[in-house]
Amino acid sequence: MGKYKVVKTIKKGRVVLLYNENYNKLLDSMFEGVYFVDNNRKITFWNKSAEQITGFSANEVVGKYCSDNILKHVDNFGKQLCLGGCPLHKTLETKDIIEAKVFLHHKSGHRVPVAIKTVPLFENGVIVGAAEVFQDISKRNELKEQLGKYKNLALIDQLTLLPNRRFTEIQIQKVFKEYIDFKLPFAIAFFDIDHFKVINDNYSHNVGDDILKMLAQTYMNNIKSSDFIGRWGGEEFLAIFTNCDEQNLLSLIDRIRILVENSSFKVDETELKATISIGATIVKPEDDFESIVKRADELMYRSKENGRNRCSID
Repeated sequence: MGKYKVVKTIKKGRVVLLYNENYNKLLDSMFEGVYFVDNNRKITFWNKSAEQITGFSANEVVGKYCSDNILKHVDNFGKQLCLGGCPLHKTLETKDIIEAKVFLHHKSGHRVPVAIKTVPLFENGVIVGAAEVFQDISKRNELKEQLGKYKNLALIDQLTLLPNRRFTEIQIQKVFKEYIDFKLPFAIAFFDIDHFKVINDNYSHNVGDDILKMLAQTYMNNIKSSDFIGRWGGEEFLAIFTNCDEQNLLSLIDRIRILVENSSFKVDETELKATISIGATIVKPEDDFESIVKRADELMYRSKENGRNRCSID
């Protein structure tokens, strides 16, 4: 891509302010989210797609600093990138173009996987800031389109807009038949919110509903389109993963656990978080519908008994 140059700027101190109207319109028309920072990582521009992908308006972020941790970028391991070591910061230090996959924190609380590219901005040969271009790489829209076909049927949970238990049971039967007929392996996992009753009792059932919706979005955003996630009942969700071995399964579910642990939203002035306990298992030759569901459920309770916010797999 080479060095990226701002068309025209006015310098106030060390802040770069864009004022070319046509240039800003072009950026606002882009499918990707784009934002600019100055050398101090102060946000100076935030386009329309950045608003749509993150839920934060330009008025809420322009003038703030990356260190304010608005987007709370994390990596696969839950490392907080905005507080130090983020690709944008590295670009400012090295003047290199950097590409990475991170998980941003939507204003509504859920995690969104994004592919980012950070690019240095130059004026008269001197670096004056950096730009980050990012794109939602979740399968959310594809999954929503699939679920939309069933919205008028009694197969969708009305709160989370995920498949309900009836739909989920149908899906388990479907992959089970494929396993019997074609030997296509699959795994299922139970996700259960830790101390959910405490959240409802302390903050109200409306807040509990918001937690359920937040986690449903995080789940849906971070599975493959070939996988499945449904609400089993209460605070329990059930996922079906295809074409994965035990190592891949553990990596998948632990990444989701980490993303949930690093998700939050504000209730008044309180930053409210939740954690989940997970039990997951790969289908075995002797399994039937009841046995695989029971084993995953028992593994989920093992996670709770061992301290919660963890994964158990068999």
